[in-house]
Amino acid sequence: MSKSLKLLFFFAPYLLHAAPLRYQPAPLDNPLKGLVPYASTWKKEEKFPHSMEFQYFAMGELMKGWGQYDWRVLEGALEKAKAGGRQLIFRIYLEYPGKDDVLPAFLLQEGIKVTRWAEESGKQVVTPDYESEMVRRAILDFIGALGKKYDGDPRVGFITAGILGLWGEWHNYPREDLEASKEVQLEVMQAFEKAFPKTRVLLRYPAGGNDGNYADNRKARFGYHDDSFAWATVPRAGKGDEWFFVPKLKKAGLTEKWKEHPIGGEIRPEIWSKVFTGKRKGQQQDFRKCVNATHVSWLMDSGMFSDGFPQNEERRKRASEEVSRMGYELHLSAVEFRNGEVKIKVENRGVAPFYYDWPVKLRAGEVVDTGWKLSKVLPGEPVVWRAKIPDDGEVAIQVPNPMEGGRDLKFANQGYQDGWLQLR
Repeated sequence: MSKSLKLLFFFAPYLLHAAPLRYQPAPLDNPLKGLVPYASTWKKEEKFPHSMEFQYFAMGELMKGWGQYDWRVLEGALEKAKAGGRQLIFRIYLEYPGKDDVLPAFLLQEGIKVTRWAEESGKQVVTPDYESEMVRRAILDFIGALGKKYDGDPRVGFITAGILGLWGEWHNYPREDLEASKEVQLEVMQAFEKAFPKTRVLLRYPAGGNDGNYADNRKARFGYHDDSFAWATVPRAGKGDEWFFVPKLKKAGLTEKWKEHPIGGEIRPEIWSKVFTGKRKGQQQDFRKCVNATHVSWLMDSGMFSDGFPQNEERRKRASEEVSRMGYELHLSAVEFRNGEVKIKVENRGVAPFYYDWPVKLRAGEVVDTGWKLSKVLPGEPVVWRAKIPDDGEVAIQVPNPMEGGRDLKFANQGYQDGWLQLR
């Protein structure tokens, strides 16, 4: 780094001589936030702005034998998302109602025990014996290989841990006798932590030391995903809603974990046609209240993407207003040039931080990676970034997406030119 551009960083509530910068809403398809369609259910036309896609994969599609993996189907999904400038969220499962060919075939050939049963809708399920040493070894080997192949891959936005239970959601309700033990759950969590030090992984259920079904994950490096969002998210007055997402967060003492680890999820399928319409169905909950309570960054959804659900301008407007409040919204609210130094006040108008420290680039005679930490800009806690710069000339800032062709992170500011936000 040249002597003319010295970078500094500190926290401060205000700047004494700063000039305000003009706000404008950040794009709805800012990276790693917002609504996320299933990759298989949305068409090429842009029905609603989005920066990510979601896809499930059966472990049997990817693991063909001991130490033998075929990544082609996952690679195809990653490249398809990348071609649209989007990152992929994915989950691996070992059982899925209505599907009986998802387990690795070699495990069945080696004689692992399985239980065949019908879940509540009547669909048939094939559940492996999660306590089997052979099944446990295969799971741990697979997670290790997956991490070796994809940890830190810029095409991957997030991973939901999956593997265990129906749809990879870590439960086999109502057949709780078939669920993986806490010992197996801990093995899976430890394997993911070891395999993915860079890419963010999310668990289905927050749990403390006294949880009846789930291993303690309070100190684990995971976020969480609420897959019954706006249906079983916040508790209802006078109801026994202990299994709802926010009550489980509170019981485990994890209501502040969002400050370092992401919250995602899925809008409950029963209300895909109702959310953002002003209409309600069943126990549907207030969307904004749920966003505020969870600090959610992204939600899987088909209601705004599938041809099977009606969409008009009023619904798009409602959706845009609510989705814009999810996750982060970083606004450069003031800038000061004084004595060869620039100071930039950064505010987060969203409900969550940006969880990856993508490089923040500053152009002031030369372009440098500043080392400023996006993940440290929390809602309601402004930060001041500082750098030594030349006394005159252009000053501009940019946060490029590390994935080639991906959407750059945009600040909630007017004044972008050729991908750079002009500060002077």
